[in-house]
Amino acid sequence: MSDPTLHSITQNPDDFAVQIADSVESFIVATTEVAKGDEPDSAVPFLLLEISQLLLAGGRLGAHEDIVPDERYEPDTGPEPDVDDLRERFAVMLEPIDVFSEVFDPYEPRKAPVPARISDNLADIVADLRHGLAHYRAGRTSEALWWWQFSYFSNWGPTASATLRALQSLVAHVRLDQPLAALDGLDTDEDLADDDLAEEAGRVMVQEIAGPLGLKGL
Repeated sequence: MSDPTLHSITQNPDDFAVQIADSVESFIVATTEVAKGDEPDSAVPFLLLEISQLLLAGGRLGAHEDIVPDERYEPDTGPEPDVDDLRERFAVMLEPIDVFSEVFDPYEPRKAPVPARISDNLADIVADLRHGLAHYRAGRTSEALWWWQFSYFSNWGPTASATLRALQSLVAHVRLDQPLAALDGLDTDEDLADDDLAEEAGRVMVQEIAGPLGLKGL
């Protein structure tokens, strides 16, 4: 699903930048296809796979030495593509399990979980990745790698990790035949403590969401 015009024919496919760009573009294309809703029965497992693969690229960026762009100031990439349609499509598709609780920083003590949305996270990740891809397609490879590395640490890495954990937990609930505590009525503009999260949580049996989201018979 890679764009045949993405790389110059002189670039080595084993080059670090080429591999990262391929991973980024593959995630964007695949996620956009899932959001179309043509195959909702496979949405959750497919997203779990795609985010896992993206985080491998993120891990490589994280382990790489600090990347310094060629130019002192970031060149303008033009208007940022709108991700609201992507966000809304996922919100509808994942409505039964869109909201989940997340600990923002596991090393900051006594921080209560906060509500988050898978649909918001996916749109934010795509927005970050597209920004770097615009630099890459314009031939600014070092700028693209710097942006992907910086935003991996500051935004899309933690966001993707939290989303992966939520999706993995969902699949585990289904595979282990365990009831799922849904955060009924909980919204992401609320700041709730542990007791509030427990009070808001309703009981939704896994079988009510397993079929529509492609989790039966995995």
